[in-house]
Amino acid sequence: MRIEKVRILDFRNIPFLELELCDGPNVIYGENGQGKTNFIEAIWLFTGAKSFRGARDAQMVRFDQPQAALELDFFAAERDQHALVTIDHKRMAVLNEIPLKSASELAGRFCAVVFSPAHLSLIKNGPAEKRRFVDISICQLKPAYLKVLAQYHRTLEQRNRLLKDVQMESSLFDTLDAWDARLCSLAAQVVQVRRSYLERLSPWAREIYQGISGQREALEFQYRATLGGGEGPPDQERMLQALRAARGEDLRARATTLGPHRDDVEILLDGHSARVYGSQGQQRSCVLALKLAECQLMRQVLGEYPVVLLDDVMSELDLSRRDYLLNSLRDRQLVFTCCDAGDFRTIGRGRGIRIENGRAVEITQF
Repeated sequence: MRIEKVRILDFRNIPFLELELCDGPNVIYGENGQGKTNFIEAIWLFTGAKSFRGARDAQMVRFDQPQAALELDFFAAERDQHALVTIDHKRMAVLNEIPLKSASELAGRFCAVVFSPAHLSLIKNGPAEKRRFVDISICQLKPAYLKVLAQYHRTLEQRNRLLKDVQMESSLFDTLDAWDARLCSLAAQVVQVRRSYLERLSPWAREIYQGISGQREALEFQYRATLGGGEGPPDQERMLQALRAARGEDLRARATTLGPHRDDVEILLDGHSARVYGSQGQQRSCVLALKLAECQLMRQVLGEYPVVLLDDVMSELDLSRRDYLLNSLRDRQLVFTCCDAGDFRTIGRGRGIRIENGRAVEITQF
């Protein structure tokens, strides 16, 4: 999978930018605030996911403009393809001249893996960030999972509304059983897919982390299910019993306190929490290992590597980690951002593109 050309109009601080990318490393460089991360973000939106920076759609449109438009010429599934994403108060998409119902339907058509400093929140923050990482990764490999996840959240919303309404109208209490059964049916599917994904991701992540860290520690994951527990395949009946046992607490909280929306993925180094005990360098290496493992798993499932987007990844890596990263990513298309392209000039391949005020002002070959 590779990008051939990107066109960006009125996105963030980019008035207009059209760039052709090479098959290997593409280094987008320049001073801070010139649009480098915006360029990465624009590409990422073609995966069908939301902004990895947490921005709302309207916030990505350039000031005083009604709409942003992004176009991507790319090669995937053994053919040339074209995608268009428009953004105003929401995102819409067209793929190969066919309008899609929503931009999320791009999932699985163009695939990418992104790393930015913001992704350190995978380790530093609570479970929500890790659930989001797993769900987005799965959706690129298995777009049908997006539908199951959406159904689960709609059912969860209905149950939470009922938990509030039953305080005012006790006759609604009996309808909770039906919603509990529906929620557990969907929860079992979500947990099973997440666990299966992590089981496949783990060997890659362990191997890559050892390469990055110089064999210093062992990386592992543990999926912590709040509903039904257990390490084996999710048991829908056990989930239902646990949900009903928690009903009193749910009524007091007026919200569903157990389920995949509360689950966690614990990231461990030599059996200890990377969040609590990991250094800054170890935590960064954990996230890099997760992202590069995601890349390997996509290659295994899809038959081709995704595009790898690395935003300011070199700034806090020592020389050995930089060398490992550059040498281990030789056979796929890369888009780096950095302030100084000097770190890349010795690799003998790729293209450097200097950005100023959202415009490309210099293009060089390495």
